[in-house]
Amino acid sequence: MQASKQGNGIPPIAVFDGHNDFLLRLWTEPARREELWLTHGTTGHLDLPRMRNANFAGGFFAIYIPSPASDTTPDYLTAMENPPFSIPLGAAIAHPQAQPIALAMAGHLRWMERAAPNDFKICLSAADLRDCMARGVISGIMHMEGAEAIGPDLDALGLFYDMGLRSIGPVWSRPNVFGHGVPFGYPGTGDTGDGLTDAGKRLVRACNAHKIMLDVSHLNEAGFNDIASLSDAPIVATHSNAHAITPSTRNLSDRQLSVIRASKGMVGLNFATSFLRPDGRESPQMGWGDMLAHLDHLILHLGEDHVGFGSDFDGATVPDPIKDVSGLPAFQDAMRAHGYDDALLRKLCYENWFSVLERTWGA
Repeated sequence: MQASKQGNGIPPIAVFDGHNDFLLRLWTEPARREELWLTHGTTGHLDLPRMRNANFAGGFFAIYIPSPASDTTPDYLTAMENPPFSIPLGAAIAHPQAQPIALAMAGHLRWMERAAPNDFKICLSAADLRDCMARGVISGIMHMEGAEAIGPDLDALGLFYDMGLRSIGPVWSRPNVFGHGVPFGYPGTGDTGDGLTDAGKRLVRACNAHKIMLDVSHLNEAGFNDIASLSDAPIVATHSNAHAITPSTRNLSDRQLSVIRASKGMVGLNFATSFLRPDGRESPQMGWGDMLAHLDHLILHLGEDHVGFGSDFDGATVPDPIKDVSGLPAFQDAMRAHGYDDALLRKLCYENWFSVLERTWGA
């Protein structure tokens, strides 16, 4: 299937995306996974036909362990629609509880490849990504959002690597044996607690040894500082925005952006509305202006070679003009109208991700 043309008649530029939670949808509804993956849906943000139609070239598919619901679980959506808010960190999840879920999600990613072998491939190297782009095959990178499934002895890291793991965020927004996630809050900062534990520092060194990309999204500021001082790889935030525009605890300060730039790292623009809107609200009723303002700020502080997209599709509320993956061509139209030329669009849409992965993994 060829990608549809944009409103101006120009075929959309291929998009490689820094973060999605599609595997969580498959894990939540395993009996429907063939329908969810292979047919054009009307719910959720991603499926194979819509990806094809929007010229979605691939991205990071997150293995994420959801926090168990309980009577004390905060109502995130209600709180985030009514700033100011400060949501406590979720409870830690034990390694034995997390690992079976992570294995199931890794299995779903492998199934996606088997179910559409001519359309989707799990990529293990930068050369794989380039090859998929050349052949028109959608590429997937196995990512882990929160390392609970690895365990403090790190024995499972090599096993997941052999399964295809090439990117990992040590924490989600809760504590674990490796460090402390940043809680959801607005207004607020990421300076919320201690840094990496001894196990977390060992994890950083082990990821460097395996050339597994480290993602600082969801880390608090102290944990970010620890990775910056320990890691020999580019610092990457797969789905984070500018704190100077939206003062959410999840967004990055200008100081952090300068550290990422110095490491030749990368930030993927998060499409989640509460991290885009200056008022911090969850509401999707917004135009392109706030998205473009974050892009402008990230480009100003990082340079145009270190910014991309990290949509958080299927894991967040996104702006109405985007709606789902099918809105990416319209976003490109808005960037052109804002003054971005096609050379810059290609960098933001896929070239910068490919380049940072080559710097991290090797060619």
